Amino acid sequence: MSTQNVSKQTQKNWWIDAALFLSAVAAGLSGIYYLFLPSNGYQGGRNPLYNIQILFTRQTWDVIHTWGSVAMIIAALIHLGIHWSWVVNMSRRTWRELTGKCGCMNARGRWNLILNLVVALSFLLTALSGVYFLFVPGGRWVADPLILFSRTTWDLIHTWAGVVLIAAAILHFAIHWKWVTKVTSKMAGMLRFNHPIPQPVSVTQP
Repeated sequence: MSTQNVSKQTQKNWWIDAALFLSAVAAGLSGIYYLFLPSNGYQGGRNPLYNIQILFTRQTWDVIHTWGSVAMIIAALIHLGIHWSWVVNMSRRTWRELTGKCGCMNARGRWNLILNLVVALSFLLTALSGVYFLFVPGGRWVADPLILFSRTTWDLIHTWAGVVLIAAAILHFAIHWKWVTKVTSKMAGMLRFNHPIPQPVSVTQP
């Protein structure tokens, strides 16, 4: 398979989307771990599930969640930058649609737009609250700095915005499943073409 089957722009989009997907999986799975196994309490006390180990230790899940989320934010910003012209054009079309100046979108387009807005808003809230927890220390004996909201409110925003983001991202992924499978199969073929697997060489006896 030749690299001409996949344009340079599509290859770039695929690599960014792959990085975004893998980092989102790491952040999402670790987030689900903390959703069902909260950190408050202590082993044998009011939180009997504290420090339970599923695949990794709690500290490892914390590292996965922190740096998976950082990688996801970076990949999402690059993704947004690459598609910025699309965002601007879609914003203009949306404004014209809402003000009744045109019937620019069909039902599928409106649904896709709503889903993209949900993904964007929930991602923004999740990322902002995550950055808050990354840079603002916490703990029982640390005073709450009350930056815009209390630490408890930031925690609620981070938790439920993250839940909405996971659900919306799964729907977004499902809608674009054909593009994902088509381009991924072409990329896999291209990589095999560029890096063929060496075949064993048979040696005949003299």
